[in-house]
Amino acid sequence: MNPSSGLPDAKFSPEADSSVLQIWGGHPLQGHVKISGAKNAALVIMAGALLCPGDCRIRNVPLLADVERMSQVLLALGVRLTRQGDILDINASEIKTSKAPYELVTQLRASFFAIGAILARLGVAQMPLPGGCAIGARPVDLHVRGLQAMGAEVQIEHGICNAYVPGSNRRLKGANIYLDIASVGATENLMMAATLADGETIIENAAREPEVVDLANFCNAMGAKIKGAGTSRIIIEGVPKLHSVDYTIIPDRIEAGTFLVAAAITRSELTLSPVAPEHLIPVIAKLRDIGVTIIEEAPEYLRILPAEALKATDIETQYHPGFPTDMQAPFMALLALAEGDSVINESVFENRLRHASELNRLGADIRVKGNAAFVRGVPKLSGAPVLGTDLRASAALVLAGLAAEGQTTIQGLRHLDRGYDRLDMKLQQLGAKILRVGEASVDAELVPNTSTSPASIST
Repeated sequence: MNPSSGLPDAKFSPEADSSVLQIWGGHPLQGHVKISGAKNAALVIMAGALLCPGDCRIRNVPLLADVERMSQVLLALGVRLTRQGDILDINASEIKTSKAPYELVTQLRASFFAIGAILARLGVAQMPLPGGCAIGARPVDLHVRGLQAMGAEVQIEHGICNAYVPGSNRRLKGANIYLDIASVGATENLMMAATLADGETIIENAAREPEVVDLANFCNAMGAKIKGAGTSRIIIEGVPKLHSVDYTIIPDRIEAGTFLVAAAITRSELTLSPVAPEHLIPVIAKLRDIGVTIIEEAPEYLRILPAEALKATDIETQYHPGFPTDMQAPFMALLALAEGDSVINESVFENRLRHASELNRLGADIRVKGNAAFVRGVPKLSGAPVLGTDLRASAALVLAGLAAEGQTTIQGLRHLDRGYDRLDMKLQQLGAKILRVGEASVDAELVPNTSTSPASIST
């Protein structure tokens, strides 16, 4: 965003998706990469700033299309917002409307998480149902039932979630909430709503992801009383009001994992910082199973050394602290070049293996049955035109392109720019031969059949 005008950068405009990445593979990487702030923490913390009637300064905010979209949502609500570098200043002293704009919320699922904060502040909220990448069903019923348990009246009509708190003080009430699944979004949304509720709220079977902990730490820094974040039981004691804060977002564990895989797939040595190694335990463990050496040289500093040979391994995605679903696609690209057969089970989302067919265009040998991918390692990949079908699938194709012989051309960059802070530029600085070129025509053969699969927007 241009801080003087509030307008998005051209890179994040709809026309940006007409550009492609061209990658000439086979070049080793070397050097140090700076890991940006966590996308999924930044988005929900921006929503959390709605709880505060004063100034919030958020540091280490990544430069992403999704952050731009969330900024547009906040601006549409009447929030004052400026950005300088990786610092975002938000003032929600006056929320001028309780209704978020349809055209923005349907492009960014995380913007729906603002309903809890708006409802807690105003006692009323109108939020369109969210969009999302076509990677599986992610209903909002857990959010709705939780808000109802806290005393809100909630109705969904014509694609709009209408919520209000009855009574004269318009204040939510503390409640005991059990989540049927450990949903990150529902945990975060209900935790934000509970910070200003009257009394104590207990969320059972809460999500344990680091981004949930970061949101809790952000709210606590504003004066909230949240205990147990990072465990399956979170206790929130409501407070009347929150105050201004200056807060730094955690490093992005998925970006860090992606660069670790980039080093592994190109047989390269890299250093990464800042990172939180405790957030990367399952990723590091699987890389070591594959044969890669990873050294924690300092508390926020990792060094990765290439493997003599990549070995096959099996992966099953799980909720945190299990193997993250967002790293499944990058690891599929890596295992495509491993010696032997690997099995990847996707147990979090039911439609998140579409990148397998695109990797096969590059010469991979991957069969998909249901939510399982059977990967038989091949000696090499070969460059080809491919299409990124969602955020992490696009990253997997970039990684495969780095290792493939010849030129790989990747379309669908709107997905990549949503979740990675200038990935192509960071790879260039490490020695990758990668170039973004604009106004490319879309290859009709690469476009998924929209009659059989839902449109891929944002997640």
